[in-house]
Amino acid sequence: MDDLKKFSLYFRPYKKELVTGIFCIVASVVVGLFIPMLVGRTVDGLRADVTWAKLTRYALTILAVSLVSGTFLFLQRRILIGMSRHVEFDLRQDFYRHLQQLPLSFFQANRTGDLMARATNDLAAVRQLAGPMIMYTLQTVLVVVLILPLMLRISVRLTLLLFVTMPLVSLTVKFFGQQVHSRFEKIQDFFAQISARAQENFTGVRVVRAYAQEDAEIAVFKKLNREYADRNLGLVRIDAVMRPLMQFLIGLGFVLILWYGGVLAVRGQITVGQFTEFNLYLTRLIWPLIALGYVVNLYQRGTASLKRMNAIFAIKPNIADEEGARPRPQIKGRIEFRNLTFGYSEHLPPVLRDINLVIEAGQTVAFVGRTGTGKSTLMNLLPRMMDAPRGTVLIDDLPLADYPLAQLRSSIGYVPQETFLFSESLAENIAFGVERAERAEVEWAAEIAGLSEDIRGFPDGFDTLVGERGITLSGGQKQRTAIARAVMRQPRILILDDALSSVDTYTEEKILAQLRGVMRERTSLIVSHRVSTVRDADLICVLDEGRIIERGTHDELLERGGEYAALYERQLLEEELAAS
Repeated sequence: MDDLKKFSLYFRPYKKELVTGIFCIVASVVVGLFIPMLVGRTVDGLRADVTWAKLTRYALTILAVSLVSGTFLFLQRRILIGMSRHVEFDLRQDFYRHLQQLPLSFFQANRTGDLMARATNDLAAVRQLAGPMIMYTLQTVLVVVLILPLMLRISVRLTLLLFVTMPLVSLTVKFFGQQVHSRFEKIQDFFAQISARAQENFTGVRVVRAYAQEDAEIAVFKKLNREYADRNLGLVRIDAVMRPLMQFLIGLGFVLILWYGGVLAVRGQITVGQFTEFNLYLTRLIWPLIALGYVVNLYQRGTASLKRMNAIFAIKPNIADEEGARPRPQIKGRIEFRNLTFGYSEHLPPVLRDINLVIEAGQTVAFVGRTGTGKSTLMNLLPRMMDAPRGTVLIDDLPLADYPLAQLRSSIGYVPQETFLFSESLAENIAFGVERAERAEVEWAAEIAGLSEDIRGFPDGFDTLVGERGITLSGGQKQRTAIARAVMRQPRILILDDALSSVDTYTEEKILAQLRGVMRERTSLIVSHRVSTVRDADLICVLDEGRIIERGTHDELLERGGEYAALYERQLLEEELAAS
């Protein structure tokens, strides 16, 4: 019930539509119930005296009432189904917004395909709760509540015959409804597995083909697809049994009514017109009883899907603006790591230990070290992709948490280790994050990143579509596009996390030469495994096992003859071997 209470909040902006829709349902049902009454009176009236005038008058009256009832029926569907689409829109927006606020650890623990299934299939099932279920439930309740007194007015004994089969209909609905709920929830979970498997295969299509695993992956997907189909067929079988069984029980009641009602009419205890009227009421009662099974089906499917969506809503973002966060003066770029020790979990050893470092605004600082020494983790702490202990990371002498996230992140240009491009044009990828980008600015950023020459070779230039995750570009082109995107924002702090690993040494030198002018005006942090990338930095820090073990300029570190000097010697030897 808690899930439904939360869901009911989405109806608040549409109270007017909801009330109007309910009014139209009531009006449609009430006006529609006049039709059997008019038909009954017509039958009795025509038995006494049949004339064209009376026949025409009765026919036009019934037609007019049907038209009014039909108009309200049209309005109720248009208003309530339209309202359900607005609720669906709001729910989808909230779900997407919530996902955007969740930490990176959430996406590492949850598969993309599962999230996509919740945002599509589950959301569609939940929408049925907001429109069709409300509409059919109210129709069913109103018809039963209003028709039963009218039927009792005609004959109490005839009406009581309905209760021979109606309890059986209710038991059928209850039993099969529980089966639908449990099975549909499992089906939705399994659909998420199929979506995740397909998404991974489409994303990793190069790896699948490189290892000639197309047939193997098709076989695995076929097995999953068959099981999904079998589970759905099980649900179909339940529905296939429930509906005919309900119709049989309802039909049985209809037969009893016809048999006993005919007897009453023959005896003169009710008129032929009343018998006709009673049967028309019964006909109108049949659809709501059949719809009851459909409503239960919608409810069970919708609540199962709502439960899955609320499981995501229940996860609270652990990185958000704190209460004291307020807009600050423009960030200048002074960075300080003060006694920083950071670990991903209390149960795991720290990734960073006792980091103490001051980076002045406008300074270029490089970080080198073996893989797994915490360089990327240190970079991720600055834009608060992960939260460091309060007071251990400061910008312009203020803890990171004192800045609103929007201000902090808009002041940072970040090129992460794993380059990600969107399925848009090169120009749109470069301008990502900039509200109004002129083409000249895009071209400037591409020139700084050393991408202009490559773009000139593309048939559509800056309008070239890069494909999903930049699949049509080489690794070096993707990295340079990401650098152009970061430079385009003209941030106060520029972070390049191994951003030149996929380009050759000549291209690297060219890009660095153009970047120096940009980096001179802002604080720049460079992570790299290459000495050639970092040699001109104002300060170089060598990390090992999460600690800064050496710091200084390129020449100072070479003179010291430590880890940095050893790294430099190894790379010189590798270059000589490659040249020979």
